Amino acid sequence: MKKSILAVAVILGSTAAFAQKMESKHGESYLPEEGDWAISIDANPFLNYVGNLFSGNTAQNTAPTWNYLTNNQIIRGKYFAADDMAYRAGIRLGFGSNSGSMMVADRGDITVPNYPSTEPVMVENTWKSGNTNIGLLVGLEKRRGFGRLQGFYGAELGFNIASSKNTFTYGNALTQNQPGPGGIVDIDPADNMDVDGDGNADNTGTDVFGNAGRITESKSGTQFGIGLRGFIGAEYFVLPRLAIGGEFGWGLAFTANGTSSVMLESEGLDNNASEQTNVFTTETKNGSSFGVDTDRLNSVFGPAGSLRMTFHF
Repeated sequence: MKKSILAVAVILGSTAAFAQKMESKHGESYLPEEGDWAISIDANPFLNYVGNLFSGNTAQNTAPTWNYLTNNQIIRGKYFAADDMAYRAGIRLGFGSNSGSMMVADRGDITVPNYPSTEPVMVENTWKSGNTNIGLLVGLEKRRGFGRLQGFYGAELGFNIASSKNTFTYGNALTQNQPGPGGIVDIDPADNMDVDGDGNADNTGTDVFGNAGRITESKSGTQFGIGLRGFIGAEYFVLPRLAIGGEFGWGLAFTANGTSSVMLESEGLDNNASEQTNVFTTETKNGSSFGVDTDRLNSVFGPAGSLRMTFHF
């Protein structure tokens, strides 16, 4: 009898210990523990892959890729200061530049086409672009749950700074519509340049008199955003230290936009019906916005309700 009671006690003790540690048959803990780190990625590509695999939809069953969680491309991670508490952090440091050029006919060469050659003299148009996008966030997460299903909640503070600039140079300098050495150079579609690859010219506009113009420089105002949110979510550990889950948030966000400017050169008639070449700078004054709402409508973190995979190590 005593042996039976002892055996039951040992079994119950072992079961309790197993349930508390949530270990796999290989002794691997399912749940995160103090000192662990974690990173999260978008789970949708993996879930779509598995769903298409079971449904036989091989036409759309492309290999899944690691994707960022947020639409502002912040890399997110956690550090577990305790089994049930983690510090959250995210960062994006984005600095980019691009440039390109195109050759166009020298419209100021009055001998075009050059005799005896049929090829005109060519000049170069160039463009340069640069952008900056910096995002940081910090937060605190508390956890509770039963077995592999874990709930969590907490708060995050984040901010971002972004700006961009484009510069265009032209081989053909605009001249007034008058005869003489060097010929006449007007605005021409040959100077149109597509910087972002969408098939539309990014260097065209009109001046204050309605004349066609071409942009020499455009600058976005520096955008600054700051947000504070509370969040709540849940995740399920499908494998040791690998969880699938998601979260929702609610909070406030403030965004301020600096003054943007566009420098445009044009050739055409002014108010006195005189033919002129002019340079105009148009500025869009700064503004700001403030809101309190759910993540989907107002957040520097986004997006709300995204499914995520979290790896703990």
